Amino acid sequence: MTFMTALRAATALGVVAAAAAAQAETITIATVNNGDMIRMQGLTDDFTSKTGIEVEWVTLEENVLRQRVTTDITTKGGQFDIMTIGMYEAPIWGRNGWLVPLDDLSAEYDVDDILPAMRDGLSADGTLYAAPFYGESSMLMYRKDLMEKAGLTMPEEPTWEFIREAAAAMDDPENGVNGICLRGKAGWGEGGALITVVANSFGARWFDMDWRPQFDTPEWKEALTFYVNLMNDYGPEGYATNGFNENLSLFQQGKCGMWMDATVAASFVTNPKESTVHDKVGFAMAPNKEGVSKKANWLWAWALAIPAGTQKEEAAKKFIEWATSKEYLELVASKEGWANVPPGTRKSLYENPEYAKIDFAQMTLKSILAADPKNCCVKPVPYVGIQFVAIPEFAGIATEVSQEFSAVYAGQQSIDEALAKAQALTEDAMEAAGYR
Repeated sequence: MTFMTALRAATALGVVAAAAAAQAETITIATVNNGDMIRMQGLTDDFTSKTGIEVEWVTLEENVLRQRVTTDITTKGGQFDIMTIGMYEAPIWGRNGWLVPLDDLSAEYDVDDILPAMRDGLSADGTLYAAPFYGESSMLMYRKDLMEKAGLTMPEEPTWEFIREAAAAMDDPENGVNGICLRGKAGWGEGGALITVVANSFGARWFDMDWRPQFDTPEWKEALTFYVNLMNDYGPEGYATNGFNENLSLFQQGKCGMWMDATVAASFVTNPKESTVHDKVGFAMAPNKEGVSKKANWLWAWALAIPAGTQKEEAAKKFIEWATSKEYLELVASKEGWANVPPGTRKSLYENPEYAKIDFAQMTLKSILAADPKNCCVKPVPYVGIQFVAIPEFAGIATEVSQEFSAVYAGQQSIDEALAKAQALTEDAMEAAGYR
């Protein structure tokens, strides 16, 4: 081999090696298409400049994301190095050995600073399997100007009876204002989550202590009837297909008098760059039926997890430490202001005097602290979870149940028909899974 031939061969090998190294330093992340995650994508250059690791994003609508990551993790598809998952998946998948434990994060990361409710909800048997990018409960957002015009005062802890009265007073179809906007979109984490916490606040539950479904109870019928009547009378047309993003857009455009949804929405409805009503928004606790002790609070975190078997575990952990750190919150604050940092994850955020000035900060924390996944309902239950039941079969069952409820919202079947179908399909599924 001549010197030049050897040089060319060495150069070619160097190019191949460099390409392989570059490939090894590119991670692929599946995430949800909400504002905080999209903002994170815009700041990724900060991570790449510090680490040399490139990031490829797969951004999906919530229901599609859940389908894609569930399929990938259960089939060991290996499409993603990091997945955006929540409190439902993290403990179940962690126990199954499908996720990399996050038990060796750096001291600087300060795991103990994560709010206990978030850390516990993303752990199994004391091991953290996902790091929260943001945490949330549910709360009521409302138009202070419309409330004042109606001659009403929003209590800090309203009842559903008051919410109906306020929706009637604020509803103004001629000017394009709906009294209230709520989710109706099918999907266990979309409309399914919303109607479940509404039902909790009427005294309902998914299962009794013998795992018998409870859709044939007076509490479920009362809750669903109230919800359907409220939305049919004062909600937007086509609400059966509205989820978080659709209602966020409606509220930002000034088309909703009230909206009960995730506390994380507060920064988007008060952002002057995004919301036409940013200076007119008030906040209150999620409602309950008068005389019922449970409010319509949920508890959730969108979190980052690493699927077991990834070839890029070290790079993935570096990204998770960056994206869920105290320093990331400070980065967002420097670019967008403290009102727009991802909420609900760290104790230090709520101890920060700058963040304490934000209108919705304490109501968000109060809502999170009011949510107890080990004690979701008025009557005893055999499960953990508030807007979900922490068993592997729940996602499939609840998606079907939510489809039946969405058919009611769309006027395609009656409340009694939907509840009967929900009862039957859940009984069949639980019997097939060996619970009954």
